[in-house]
Amino acid sequence: MTMLIRDLRLSLDEEETLLLNHAAKKLHLPEEALSHLRIRRMSLDARKKNDIHYKYTVSLEAWDEKKLLQKKIPGVEPFLSALPDPPRHGTRSLRNRPVVVGAGPSGMFAALALAREGYCPLLLERGAPVEKRVTSVETFWNGGPLDPDCNVLFGEGGAGTFSDGKLTTRIKDPRCESILEDLVRFGAPEDCAYAAKPHIGTDILRQVVSRIRTEIESLGGEYLFHTRLTGIVIKDGILAALETPAGLVETNACILAVGHSARDVYQMLFKKGLDLRPKPFAVGVRIEHPQRLIDASQYGKLAGHPRLGAAEYHLATKDGCRGVYTFCMCPGGRVVASSSEEGGVVTNGMSFHARNEANANAAIVVQVDPEDFGTSPLDGVVFQQRMEKAAFAAGGHSYYAPAQKVGDFLHCQPSRTFSEVQPSYRPGVVPSDLHEILPDFIAHGISEALPRFGQMLRGYDIGEALLTGVETRTSSPVRIQREESGTAPGLDGLYPAGEGAGYAGGIVSAAVDGLRAAHNLIEHFAPPSRT
Repeated sequence: MTMLIRDLRLSLDEEETLLLNHAAKKLHLPEEALSHLRIRRMSLDARKKNDIHYKYTVSLEAWDEKKLLQKKIPGVEPFLSALPDPPRHGTRSLRNRPVVVGAGPSGMFAALALAREGYCPLLLERGAPVEKRVTSVETFWNGGPLDPDCNVLFGEGGAGTFSDGKLTTRIKDPRCESILEDLVRFGAPEDCAYAAKPHIGTDILRQVVSRIRTEIESLGGEYLFHTRLTGIVIKDGILAALETPAGLVETNACILAVGHSARDVYQMLFKKGLDLRPKPFAVGVRIEHPQRLIDASQYGKLAGHPRLGAAEYHLATKDGCRGVYTFCMCPGGRVVASSSEEGGVVTNGMSFHARNEANANAAIVVQVDPEDFGTSPLDGVVFQQRMEKAAFAAGGHSYYAPAQKVGDFLHCQPSRTFSEVQPSYRPGVVPSDLHEILPDFIAHGISEALPRFGQMLRGYDIGEALLTGVETRTSSPVRIQREESGTAPGLDGLYPAGEGAGYAGGIVSAAVDGLRAAHNLIEHFAPPSRT
């Protein structure tokens, strides 16, 4: 039997090799009585600035574990893995191989699960392989043309590939454990499997994505890049084929994992009569501070300690009944151009694994409900597009982004220059008045939140902090309804999944939902015969 030991504490000057010693003391045993120690959870406790430390949960084996557990030592319990049993193969025949549409986290992990079970999936991706995608994105950031099918939001790896690679999730699904372990297996840092706030960094995540592709292909899967889904063929309520610019792809089983910005797919599905519903989302701007300010506010005199790294934050308040919060915080990172449609400016944040750049950035966003934009399933898309086009115009119709200092924003006056915080957004920014771009209730929510956040985190509302707009793609404005079987109502064989379907919000939750969709498909269909 393996035991779980919680609340082992290490100071910033203690190495993890001392965990065995701390566990032995807690169990009142010599170290040689313990074996197979594995870190299961690690979190930073920075509530007291003069006593910042790490807390660990570990699993291990020990002499006479039954006797130890009978002592009921606080924080000591049996270790029970919550991983679900592997899916059972169904009996229904597949017409050709199953298809996965979209190579973001949801589609990749769905395809990986199918490949491991012998289903040899075909993966369609509108963008390029990650290696070529990096070139397209860098070209755009340097002032070159936008490729609507291959950018920060579209291409192998999905939007998460050009982000901080945060793996934090609020969902409690036991599949999270297998997702994290796979990411480590494919090259993510080892602590991603157990850190309370794990992150990969966009530089390492690109390598992970490529290795997952290699694994899928080695198991019989196939990728078709630069292949956009343009339609679906339905016969008697059953999926019959997928339409692409290259022709029909016949299949009666498809996992639809297109991401939260596949607006053309939403339009196509709506015209086909699928049940789409508007859902809440959030919009706002990116805020940048000097990373040293955030470090000092979070860690006090210990800021700069080598075991702490760049500090993070998450802040939340309300403007009336409407939530206002920070989202996708990127320590030591940069604000990035994330447009996917011509004539619109979209921002996001990213950082490399080292998180060692000068600025910290995060989205500061305001909750948007369906009542704010209309009743049609696609009205939320129109609401987003209106902001993106206004930002494009304010930036000079060149994908430059409008930016404003916090002090000017709070006094409703346009910025003229930037000094203490230099904008990190490429290709560049234009000093602007964001009140002319943001809907009134969004601007009001941010104005109300900034001073409150300054009370929560010292220096947050300094006048020289920088706001860059607009952040509109926090999540899908649409949910594609699905039944208990995982299929779309009235369309047998189509499995909507991930952020694009409205069921996830981040790398891990999207991957888990893709895994869930794959298991639903596996339990319904038999593997294709290899003849």
